[in-house]
Amino acid sequence: MTDLILVLAFVIYSISVGFFAKSKASKSLTEYFLAGRSIKGWKSGVSIAATQYAADTPLLVTGLVATGGIFMLWRLWIYGISFLFIGFVLSKSWWRSGILTDAELVEVRYSGKAAIWLRGVKALFYGVIINSSVLAMVLLAATRISEVFLVWDQWLPSNLYNTILQWVTNFGINFSAGAVTGDIWIASTNNIISMVLIIAFVTLYSTTGGLRSIIQTDVVQFFIAMVATLLFAIFIVRDAGGLSNMLDQLVSLYGEARANQFLSFMPTGGELVFPFLVIISLQWLFQMNSDGTGYIAQRLMASKSVNEARKAGLIFSILQIFVRSLLWLPIIIGVLILYPFDPATPIDTAFTAQREMTFVIGMKDVLPNGVRGLMLLGMLAALSSTISTLLSWGASYWSNDIYKRIINEAWLKRKPKHSEQILVARTSNFIVLFFALIIMGYMGSIQAAWYLTLLFGAAVGSVLILRWLWERINIYSEIAAIGSSLIIAPIILYTVDQEWLKLLIMSVSSTIIVIVVTYLTPPTNQKVLAGFYKRVSPSGYWKKTAQQIGDNPKKPVLEFWGNMKIVALSAITIFSLLVGISKLLFPQTNQSIYFPIALIIIGLAAFPFWWKKAW
Repeated sequence: MTDLILVLAFVIYSISVGFFAKSKASKSLTEYFLAGRSIKGWKSGVSIAATQYAADTPLLVTGLVATGGIFMLWRLWIYGISFLFIGFVLSKSWWRSGILTDAELVEVRYSGKAAIWLRGVKALFYGVIINSSVLAMVLLAATRISEVFLVWDQWLPSNLYNTILQWVTNFGINFSAGAVTGDIWIASTNNIISMVLIIAFVTLYSTTGGLRSIIQTDVVQFFIAMVATLLFAIFIVRDAGGLSNMLDQLVSLYGEARANQFLSFMPTGGELVFPFLVIISLQWLFQMNSDGTGYIAQRLMASKSVNEARKAGLIFSILQIFVRSLLWLPIIIGVLILYPFDPATPIDTAFTAQREMTFVIGMKDVLPNGVRGLMLLGMLAALSSTISTLLSWGASYWSNDIYKRIINEAWLKRKPKHSEQILVARTSNFIVLFFALIIMGYMGSIQAAWYLTLLFGAAVGSVLILRWLWERINIYSEIAAIGSSLIIAPIILYTVDQEWLKLLIMSVSSTIIVIVVTYLTPPTNQKVLAGFYKRVSPSGYWKKTAQQIGDNPKKPVLEFWGNMKIVALSAITIFSLLVGISKLLFPQTNQSIYFPIALIIIGLAAFPFWWKKAW
């Protein structure tokens, strides 16, 4: 009963927030998608962190550690550099741009008739393909949670449930996540009911109140998720024998070598070091959101001021990399102890999916009533946060870029009413959901799906950042990046086995193509560049444009390297504290205590050199 009351209270709160914000959200697209640019920085930062938490992320993290060890989490942690870079280098430019979507930036940054068509392509690429793929991963994780906890066959009247079950069976809709044993059609029916209710609930509050209601619920959702995760960590450490005994438990179950591998922050095999270094060197830069494109940029642009946008980037980075990881690590190590596996088991997609499920199984087995409900609420809240953000993000492309700019202004030569645009925004969510459900049916493990999205995004990462930092980048540079992704990625996918090598080939080849195309094609019209420079005040290599408008040509590059210094120092603080504290909590055999203490001292020592400038 307590669990049910917690869930219902959250549902009522979220829906009421949506309707409370409806009148403001309906005034314009800026009010609907950017909350009238009125959000405080800390709220924007927490909102991004809430979205990034997602329901799939703890399952993904659990699978990564089981298949490789803690060092595999650098695949996620390394994004901290990107987050800090976005916050300290690019947040000002995003906020000053005054645009509604990142696709709109194309017509602000580039010249020529092709700009509007590239804007449309990017709107479709991010609004449908990428958005639906990410949403599919989130929904896949949701089924693995709901299948364990939401047993509608036991709750609903038998006549009603059997009707739905018959319909699912007749159409052969298999949504079973394999989280429980038994009839797959009962599991599929339960999952379908759960997904319909969750999506309906999220769509109701997010489409009525727009970004304002999403951020308001995100803040509550994030703190619920963090408190619940902390309690989960406490209970699972208790059941695993306490922090002081966890290393001995791992050694007993898996042997000393494998236990040290689980707890290592670096790959234990010499042959793995180079692939590891390649991945963490490239992945933060060569990815589809390298400059914040998507919902990160949306939150930055929704902030009240340039300074608030900067705060949002910093707060998000600390919550995402430091706080969240320290809460997850005890849980991940705990499930390795409570749900051991044979070290000789082949590591494949099925094994990974099975290990991902141990996070959810631990919730069910370890947590007492009340706390279990709070953790389930935290996971559902994280799911709601991510779905609502993805729906809002996708809808912004459909309404602002496709319907308003291309269909109406370019084709029909008319200016659409605000009410039309809001209606398109609210109805376009069904298109995204439709494609997401189709993609979801073909996914195996969350980890495998994540690797696939990384490959396709690797080609565009460099050009997304360079367009802010280098005046010579032109529209053909972006077209070349997208084209290389669509052509090279499928070839690599079927000809190269090693994941690190795929990333290396994709990153290097696409960057070479972008630079060659940039120099072989005419530069962006200087008048357009001057307008862009005045509008966003970019940092980096803008000497010619700065001279043209009478600005100090050294100013952009000096500002860039000054901000990069803050990025480097803040990264040292966050990563040193993360690794130092983690290694104190989860030491390897024969590990010296002085190394983690030294890391903590380094992290704290770097803090005064960047905090005031950052804040």
